[in-house]
Amino acid sequence: MNISDRIQNLRKAKGISQEELADRIGVSRQAVSKWESEQSTPDIDKVILLSEYFETTTDYLLKGIEPAGEENRR
Repeated sequence: MNISDRIQNLRKAKGISQEELADRIGVSRQAVSKWESEQSTPDIDKVILLSEYFETTTDYLLKGIEPAGEENRR
């Protein structure tokens, strides 16, 4: 699983659309679509915003490293 898959999975688990996520993060829906389809990757400031919004770590988003004690959460 890569960052594209993780963003999409977290978004779907939260039950929001690409447009809703885009509004929360301050980007266009097209940007979210490109992230999820591996056409581009979010800038580091957007990765930080994504981690805060999804209540996860940047390590999880970037590398797939589960936060300590949360392996069973997802």
